[in-house]
Amino acid sequence: MNLKALIKSKEIQNAGWLIGGRVVQMGLSLIVGILTARYLGPSNYGLISYGSAYVSFFSALCTLGLNSVIIKDFVDNPEEQGEAIGSALLMRFVSSVMSAFMIVGFVAVFDSGEPLTIAVVALCSIGSIFHIFEIFNYWFQYQYKSRVTAVAALVAYVVTSAYKIILLVAEKSVCWFALATSVDYIVLAIFLLAAYKKHDGKKLKFSRAKSRSLFNVSRHYLLSAIMVSIYGQTDKLMLKHMAGETEVGYYAIAMTICSIWTFVLQAIIDSIYPTILCLKDENYSKYEKKNRQLYAIVFYISIFVSLFFLLFGELVVNILYGAEYMSSVKVLRIVTWYTAFSFLGVARNAWIVSEGHQKYLKYMYVCAAILNIILNLVFIPYIGGVGAALASLITQIFSSIILPLLFKSMRPNVKLIIDAILLKGIK
Repeated sequence: MNLKALIKSKEIQNAGWLIGGRVVQMGLSLIVGILTARYLGPSNYGLISYGSAYVSFFSALCTLGLNSVIIKDFVDNPEEQGEAIGSALLMRFVSSVMSAFMIVGFVAVFDSGEPLTIAVVALCSIGSIFHIFEIFNYWFQYQYKSRVTAVAALVAYVVTSAYKIILLVAEKSVCWFALATSVDYIVLAIFLLAAYKKHDGKKLKFSRAKSRSLFNVSRHYLLSAIMVSIYGQTDKLMLKHMAGETEVGYYAIAMTICSIWTFVLQAIIDSIYPTILCLKDENYSKYEKKNRQLYAIVFYISIFVSLFFLLFGELVVNILYGAEYMSSVKVLRIVTWYTAFSFLGVARNAWIVSEGHQKYLKYMYVCAAILNIILNLVFIPYIGGVGAALASLITQIFSSIILPLLFKSMRPNVKLIIDAILLKGIK
């Protein structure tokens, strides 16, 4: 088998395992998520979503941008994999503990006098500490062994689903459900550690030199990721304070429906990511073609699904969540178009890492975050969750297509995306 066929085979197998595992997770998520949403109601479900939004808001600080560069380091320095993983784990542990304390501090100030809100957010924040072990996931991606992480993630999700079912049967309070994310990450961490040792992963060790080396590259992603968190999570945070937790619940259901299938896009991106990095120096023409192919796949799959939700969104919400959540339909019909542009941005990371253009991300995302906050302030008071959805959609279009045009070095990527949308140069 030649190199091209081998790479393609690995991509397909890798994506197959990722998608296969996520299909089962999607089924569990759908069933357990529906039962949980119906049990908690829009208000308490909105409270859980509010707590998760805080955790996601600080996720950029937790990851330090390392997720975007760790595979590149594996490719460039294969003999230093143990140092890279060990250093990244310690760096992320410190930042995650700091983030958890900051989350509790912020909510204690902004939601003072609401002990239930503070408790829910604090419990949600625990999961961020155990999330550091996802670093192993990137090592398995680099090895084209995503079947390992797919199985580990599935086991973790089965345990978490069982935990939630027990809570539903026992009719526990919303605080118990806030712990669910932590249960998921704890189980996943145990399995990933065991799998890393079983697959002869190199000895983990911390290195100051490696830490500096990783952070010198990842810091460009850090500010960018913070800005992404701002315009990705401020909608829920602002909705809570400007329209109440019930409106957050409606908005969260719409976002859940939109994102329940996006594991397919993430699996495709994760599988092709290492190939793009390798092709950069081997064959630039094939490298550009592979980028265009990735963008075209992401865009057109997303558009097809969005058309489905536009036409059948009301039926989907009614069947899955019942009449109590029908206010989510208007939000769903707008926010569903967000997916195509959002995942074009995710897919673009491989090109940015390969070209070494990380520094431009922070400028683009600062602009995007400011725009998103302004749009939310304008729209939410008048149209609530629909306004937040509209703000997110406009911001994502600007972030993926418009803002990169301001920088000469980023314009080639915009051309690749436009060519992909027009289906040029993908065969």
